[in-house]
Amino acid sequence: MATNKSSDTKETHPQSGVSTRATANRRMNMQRMQNVLLIWLDNNINENNADCSNTIKQLKRVVNNINTFTDGDQCVEFIQTIKNNKICMIVSGSLGQHIVPHVHHMSQVDTIFVFCNNQQWHKQWAKEWPKIKGVFTDITSICEALKQASLQCEQNAISISFVASNKKMDQLDPSFMYSQILKEILLTINFEDKHFKEFTTYCREIYEDDENELKNVNQLQTTYKNNIPIWWYTWDAFLYRMLNQALRHMDVDMIIRMGFFIKDLHRDIQRLHSEQFDDHQSGTTFTVYRGQGLSKADFTEMTKTKGGLVSFNNFLSTSKNRNVSLDFAQQAATNADLIGVLFVMSIDSARSTTPFASATGVSYFHTEDEVLFSMHTIFRIGDIKSMDGNNHLYQVNLTLTNDNDQDLRALTDQIREETFPNSRGWYRLGQLLFKMAQFNKAQEVYEVLLLQTTNESDKAPIYNQLGMIKRNQKEYPEALTCYKKSLAIYQKTLPSNHLSLANPYNNIGIVFRNMGDYPKALSSYEKALAIRQQSLPSNHPDLGASYNNIGFVYDSMGDYPKALSYFEKDLAILQQSLP
Repeated sequence: MATNKSSDTKETHPQSGVSTRATANRRMNMQRMQNVLLIWLDNNINENNADCSNTIKQLKRVVNNINTFTDGDQCVEFIQTIKNNKICMIVSGSLGQHIVPHVHHMSQVDTIFVFCNNQQWHKQWAKEWPKIKGVFTDITSICEALKQASLQCEQNAISISFVASNKKMDQLDPSFMYSQILKEILLTINFEDKHFKEFTTYCREIYEDDENELKNVNQLQTTYKNNIPIWWYTWDAFLYRMLNQALRHMDVDMIIRMGFFIKDLHRDIQRLHSEQFDDHQSGTTFTVYRGQGLSKADFTEMTKTKGGLVSFNNFLSTSKNRNVSLDFAQQAATNADLIGVLFVMSIDSARSTTPFASATGVSYFHTEDEVLFSMHTIFRIGDIKSMDGNNHLYQVNLTLTNDNDQDLRALTDQIREETFPNSRGWYRLGQLLFKMAQFNKAQEVYEVLLLQTTNESDKAPIYNQLGMIKRNQKEYPEALTCYKKSLAIYQKTLPSNHLSLANPYNNIGIVFRNMGDYPKALSSYEKALAIRQQSLPSNHPDLGASYNNIGFVYDSMGDYPKALSYFEKDLAILQQSLP
């Protein structure tokens, strides 16, 4: 290696189970914070050595998630566990010759740097491996190259969904549906100072061993209101990387933690859009560009979707400068795992309903060419053509959609219809999380709602939702407790035969049946049926559901004639109500 440090490897000591788990949890949380992680492999690494420690500090200023290894086999095993991040590697010359052939083909490995003393010697074998982007003898040069590689990885990591014109709802990428609805919901929630404080506290816990990022957390906490959200989004720190990683992988927990910022950033873009594209400029048509890499699978799907829709599920950064974007696309094309794509986006400000704005003069970087679009911007895919006959580099023409796009409007209306359009704010968010099977996060939302709800009668449906969560988690005693609380509230506030009591009776019956307590299940189901018979027409589907539930209990108890009788009643209703 190029630094002066002991040739001995670091002496290791056994960690306690608690310490090991804490380290593992911190490592997992770090992987949630940004797309790029750094691996440094050298059998001379000794973090107690001053030179080595200083090298790690310099590297952390570029990529704060750094993992050091002195053993090649352990390094390869770790790489194989990485699924949702891109890896930049620094390898010593001697170990690199042995390790690179084993990891070069792995798609999660994006870039490799060789750190050595004999540059000329190691350049000879390194030129055979395209992912090796340089052979270096000093850490400063590596940090500069690493910064560019990390930026390229972040550029390539934006979440994209493709929607063919003939796709049905059950064929849609969940990210397409849920990013849109999550955005709609977050924009209706009133976030408070406590949500911002909870977020900065969380960041402080994650970065407790990172002096540089802790300074950034302090800056965010003390000066957030001093700068507009676009400035913070383009700030050269953790916020941008964390948000993109969360939206890329639909990390609902992180998205909700950052909900205040998503709302602030959207409103900021919306405000600037109205200022920049007033009535005098509303007819402006212009072109912006974005260069990035797509996986071969995504590129193939896009070519099949030509004429259909593409959604950028993150906030979308574009440039008016074609050459800047082309550089990103060309750089991506050098990676054998990717196809370099130059998106050419046609924007008609008069017809667009998606907020976008020039970031000139308001971003952290004082560039004049950036145009920033809000989250979940949708384009229609036009021509796709190879550039200069290169099968690794393509130009893709896109046109920004608007409310007059019939395919998009029909799709959006259908998605809204299936995601609780009559609910708002936190309650709708809880229902959506339940639909997404994000049960723990849904439970958190409903528990917060319970604390915020002062009207006792409003707590009944919340307890009912908590019961449904626990039942889906197969925590039946807890589910029963929640359903009984819901029923008790309804019994205090409503007449004994009110239709609203049928649902908790029915749910209690479901839990008893799941627990194998068939007599109690039958009793609850019969109470639900009696209420529904008094309140609903004889062919109502809910009556059919009650008959069906009772039939299953009798079937489980071995009383098949009674089971058959109730199943036939259910069938008769289905025959009347179904087309």
